[in-house]
Amino acid sequence: MARHPLLGPAPASCRVQARTVTMRPLLQPLAPEIDDPMALLEACHDKVRRFARLTERLIDHVARKGSDAEAREAAASVLRYFDLAAPLHHDDEDVDLFPALQTLADPNVNASMARLQAEHDDLGALWQAGRPWLEAVRDGLASGPGPVPAALRELTVRYPAHADAEEAEIYPAATRLTDAQRRALSAAMVARRHVA
Repeated sequence: MARHPLLGPAPASCRVQARTVTMRPLLQPLAPEIDDPMALLEACHDKVRRFARLTERLIDHVARKGSDAEAREAAASVLRYFDLAAPLHHDDEDVDLFPALQTLADPNVNASMARLQAEHDDLGALWQAGRPWLEAVRDGLASGPGPVPAALRELTVRYPAHADAEEAEIYPAATRLTDAQRRALSAAMVARRHVA
């Protein structure tokens, strides 16, 4: 399993669910079919967007109410998602999807993939810089979590924009992959998440 800048490999899936907290919607979308790798990747992006919004709401909540029980639970959910599921999603793309798409020899897709793959490292650095604040909220530190790192605020903007760009510039090319390539993508995604 490839190491990813968002804390390396972890035995979890993009289907990691946060416990219900009042700062996020109670209804979750239905999970996509396992044999549709692009739907699975898009579902991961939906979770990225949801957890970015939860992080924004958490920042506002902590400013008003401090690290109360609701904030601690929300921070734990954000940490769990970005520590466990996000690195697996990046591996899905970097290790499996992007190499498969490179076989199409499409210069536009290849240029987009190179740019967006490099953004994975940038997003990882932003996560690492913002993570200690979330840990402080989760742990309910008596002195408070301190000022919100600019990197955490930037992550809540850049990560959803990154997902949007992948969906617009790269994912449509996956329709040109063979059935065997799509099956291999699905199998790799399942194997990556398999917990023995």
